[in-house]
Amino acid sequence: MNANHHETSASARGRQVTLRSAAELADALPFVLGFHPTDSVVLVALHGENGRFGGRIRLGIPRSPGEWDSTADHLAEVLVDMCAKRGTPPDGIVGFLCQDPGTGETAREVHERLRPFAQRLRTACGALDIPVYEVLCISGGRHFSYCCPNPHCCPPEGTPLALGGTSVMAAAATYAGIQVRGSLREMEARFKPTGAPGDTEQRAALDAAAADIVPRVVDGADEEGRARLRETTLALAGRLLNRFAGPQLRVGADGTRRGQAAIDADDDALVDHSDAAALILGLQDRLTRDRLAEWMEGAEGAAAGRLWRVLARRCVAPYEEYAAAPLTLAGWAAWSTGDEPTARVALSLALQADPEYLFARLLHQACNEGLDPETLRTCLRQERETRAAAEQAAAAPARGARTRIRSRGGRPARPRPALPRAAGTARRGRGAPGVRHVGRAATRPGGPAPHPGGRRGTRSGR
Repeated sequence: MNANHHETSASARGRQVTLRSAAELADALPFVLGFHPTDSVVLVALHGENGRFGGRIRLGIPRSPGEWDSTADHLAEVLVDMCAKRGTPPDGIVGFLCQDPGTGETAREVHERLRPFAQRLRTACGALDIPVYEVLCISGGRHFSYCCPNPHCCPPEGTPLALGGTSVMAAAATYAGIQVRGSLREMEARFKPTGAPGDTEQRAALDAAAADIVPRVVDGADEEGRARLRETTLALAGRLLNRFAGPQLRVGADGTRRGQAAIDADDDALVDHSDAAALILGLQDRLTRDRLAEWMEGAEGAAAGRLWRVLARRCVAPYEEYAAAPLTLAGWAAWSTGDEPTARVALSLALQADPEYLFARLLHQACNEGLDPETLRTCLRQERETRAAAEQAAAAPARGARTRIRSRGGRPARPRPALPRAAGTARRGRGAPGVRHVGRAATRPGGPAPHPGGRRGTRSGR
């Protein structure tokens, strides 16, 4: 199977819309997923007599036809199991194969090339006693049916897709506030290095930072040195986050709407190469990453999502694997702030960067199963409050030592002479020199789920 990871979600939001034809079904797909899928196979569960949309699953189309059988079986099993866990097994399934023509290839040839895969999807679902009512191929701005034999409604040459924003589904989605964020390829590109000349400078900065930071985050590194690095990384992240507090400039001086590439370039300019390198490498420490996962709500969560996206774009070769940490944080920030399509894309890319990255796997599964992120938000809030309380308690003795001692008459008494201290002992209310109290870091996000840890390679556990 290829490196793509499947994506699922719970029921669709918004008004109920009746889809009466293959054309309307094809037009509804981007609104169901939140983006236009590219090079993707999508299965959508249907429930009840009216075929209400339920769970859905997306996976990259395997390049090798030899993988189609196992992929079809896997998709069918995962979708049915997911729906069964939510208490409503599917009564039917519709499928989509979305792939643009290659060089010298027509949309109709794509349709015929993928026909065996479509048939295998039907038999895989049938083996689970779930009928497949339709499988559509979407390619080159046209859709083709693998199930309808009527050439009048589903001609062999395909049917052009409806113009954007003109269908009943588009109108209902607009009313419900559902947005289509472009194509999957475009969404993924916003998390990847641009290949610009600046990539060379970023690579040099990562090389220089790695020589200093990597020895302090590898397994078996000195814990005191790792703690100092953790404090330095958290302070750097806080300074950088403040730069993203302002709104993005979406309209230019001439009143025209700016493109997404220009807006992302503005964000890139807020972080220089050395700071990006230091934060990327510092995020390889699991406790540091878990602390920064607390930036998850409101304006803070939105600003953090922009920062993590910038860092993901700075993970140039050969540091692609290090993108798993900022991509996972970007996915969590997006999911926590209500942007599920972006969350799935970011978490899927995190798993492509490092398939064993446990925190990304847990978040990806939870998001796909339609769980409420509030469970994890509550856990992280408690961690932050516990740490703040511990820091406040540690500061209390110092405040008590400064309390003025009053005489019986109400006037301040003269301070008593200090008792001599033994050499090497700390003053009252102060810790040992150079030691700062650090509260309990955020661990075990997700409650009963496994800790997002694990050890791999030369980096600390995730």
